[in-house]
Order: sequence, then C-alpha cells, then structure tokens
Amino acid sequence: MANRTMPIHRWVPWIAGFSKQFIEDAIERYTNGRRQTVLDPFAGVGTTLVEADLAGHDAIGFEINPYAAFAAQTKLMAHRVRSDTIRQVIRALDEHSRIVESNGTHPSAAPPPNFHTRSPFYSPEVERKVLLMQDFVRCQSDADVSRLCRLAFASTMVDYSNYSYEPSLGRRSAVGRSEVEDYPVASCVAAKLAQMADDVDWYRRHRVLGRRPDGRVQLQSFFDGYKRLDQGSVDLLVTSPPYANNYHYNRNTRPHLYWLGFCESPADLKKLESLNFGTYWQQARDRDRIELDPFIDDCEIRRTISDIRERNPDRGIYGGFGWANYVTIYLNDCVRFLAGVKWCLRSGSTALIVIGNSIVQGVPVPTDRFLATIARRHGLTVVEIHTPRATRVGNSIINSSVRSGAGKAASLYESVVEIRQP
Repeated sequence: MANRTMPIHRWVPWIAGFSKQFIEDAIERYTNGRRQTVLDPFAGVGTTLVEADLAGHDAIGFEINPYAAFAAQTKLMAHRVRSDTIRQVIRALDEHSRIVESNGTHPSAAPPPNFHTRSPFYSPEVERKVLLMQDFVRCQSDADVSRLCRLAFASTMVDYSNYSYEPSLGRRSAVGRSEVEDYPVASCVAAKLAQMADDVDWYRRHRVLGRRPDGRVQLQSFFDGYKRLDQGSVDLLVTSPPYANNYHYNRNTRPHLYWLGFCESPADLKKLESLNFGTYWQQARDRDRIELDPFIDDCEIRRTISDIRERNPDRGIYGGFGWANYVTIYLNDCVRFLAGVKWCLRSGSTALIVIGNSIVQGVPVPTDRFLATIARRHGLTVVEIHTPRATRVGNSIINSSVRSGAGKAASLYESVVEIRQP
C-alpha cells in the first residue's frame, strides 16, 4: 500500500485500512473545498482523519483500540512539534544508547508483568535494549516528544522481536524464520524519529491553515458514542468497518497494548473484544443459536444464514452452527452501525463505506449488498456500490477450511458502498 511511503501515514504499519489517495479523492469530491466535518467511526490509525485535517476540515474519529487511537491522535498533533526538537532527541538517544548499552547498565524499566507469549517475545539482549529504550522515553519531559518516542518504539517493536505478521501475529520460527538474537534497537527507533522529523515539517507546509480544532479521536465505540455528536452534524463519513474475515485486530496489537501500558491483564483485552464490531468465531461458536435482528427483514440475508447453519451439521459448533452465529452477530452490528450513520449525517451528505465480502463454510456472504439492504431499511439512499478491487487476498478466511466448498467461481472482493442521507 502506498501509505507505507507517504509522510505521516508511514509512521505506523497497519494491516487494515485504505489508501491516502482514496481518502484524498473522496474529500475533494464530496466537500466542495469548504470547511466541513469529516467523520470516521472506525478510525484505526487515522488515515481518514489526517487527510481531512490536512485539507482544512474538522476531523472526528471513534476507535476502541487504545494503541490505534494513540497513533491516530499523535499523527494529528504532528503540526505542533518542531523538527529541530525531534532531532535534538535523536542526538540524545544516540548518546544514551552508546553509553548504557556498552557499559552494562541495568535497565530500570521492566517488561509488562502479564504479557506472555508461547516463546519469548524478545531475546535476552534485545529485551535489555528495549528496556533501556523505555528508560530513555520516560525521561522525556515534553509531552508531545514523549508521544512521538513511544510511537516510534511501538511502530518498530515487532521488527526486532521473535514474532512477525503473516498476516496475523505469530512466531517467526513457525514460518521458518530465525529468531532475533540481537538488534540495534536504539538505531531503529532513531531512524523512525528521523522520519517523523522530516514529516512534521511536511505536515506544516501542506496543512491548510485556518482557525479550527485539532482533529480528535474518541476512545470509545461508535455504537456508544455517536449520539454525543449533534444530530445531522456530519458532512462526509468515510470509514471501513472490520470485515467478516475473523481477523483478530486487538489480539494482533497485543504487544503494543501491553508494552505501551494500555493493557495490564487479559481482562483488559476481553473488555476490548466486547466492544468490537462483530465478534470472533471462537467466541460466537460457544453461544446458543443467535437470531437475526428483526429489523433485518430480507429473504436473501435470512436464506444465507440458514445455508451457513446447515453446512457440516455433524461438526456442531465447528461447522455451520458456530459460523452462522458469527455472521449473524456481524449483520446485527451492521444494523447498529447504520443507525449511527443515519443519526450523524446531515441532509444531502454522503457516507462512503469500504467493506469486503466473505465466504463462510463455502457460502458467499455479499456483505456490501447486505449492508446496502440494511441502509435502505434505515431510510438511507444507496447511491451505488463501487467495486474497485475485484479480488483480494491475505485474510484469515481465504486460506482456511472456512471457505471450502465455495467453488472456483466464488472470490473475495472489496466494495465501496456509497450512501446518502435524503
């Protein structure tokens, strides 16, 4: 994705989300150059919000993952920081690491006590350097600089760990890659800070000036928070809710959540999971049969759930029954999500919702069309369903037995559902 090389966006690797160019084009097309309010209910690490802020609009986002919300908010504050200040910190970090790494200094920081992995997340020498880095960050008195240092560490922390994304987070050894015995941690973080120093200058040069609040990210579920916005106050909504692909977004940021102090125990992660859009099959499968929300009065949707439920009945919760629960919860949350969209959009304004379809137990689930059906039920106008990516790969369903039986004609794709408030 081009975001990996674009200023500000390249600060944080993120497996989900859409491109800077898509957001830039959407803002240009639907805001007519006037200052407006742009909302992303599933903000992730802030692609929509950064582009809206750069273009001179009020940017508002909701995000349940504290690490993602922290990353997005840090990006939105980039214009406040001077690059020469960051470069001073880089010089201090180089001096710090040269001294403490060479003289055997014992770090004051300690690993998060309840963070456990199957094999050590860091090798002993790497962990020592990571903890010395934590000591350095804690000494930064400037709040904005401290945020940048923490984000620079978090965005690189998996690079020198014994884990990697394939695309889910797993042990390097499980995919035939050697463990990382040693690594220049401070140099890696310093390189990220140098990138940030370049980008804050770029941000100030390109950010449309004008009196407006900084972009902001609400650390809460859109379901719980949308009524805090004035009804009809949003001019453009651009978002991508989690796909029905069983990708565990929170679990894949577990190291970041623990090492940055956003999570202290498994109970904290469990609470995050309860806030998700949809759920995970591993949780849905153990529940009694879940019914579709009565609001979803559509024969095709009900037939799809029935077809999934009837697949592999001999496998019980591991067959269609558990997966039918999974898809039902997802669609029920689409009802809640679109109720929020209806509340937020002003008359005549647009929502662009990027969503991928799914194939569950061999049954195609056209989530884009189902989302459109639910939107119409809410009284919203479905302008068009665009399909810019006819095929996609790289999620946890496509290469699993979940998809088996769909046949060669079935494929995964990605759509943009364009919705308008009448």
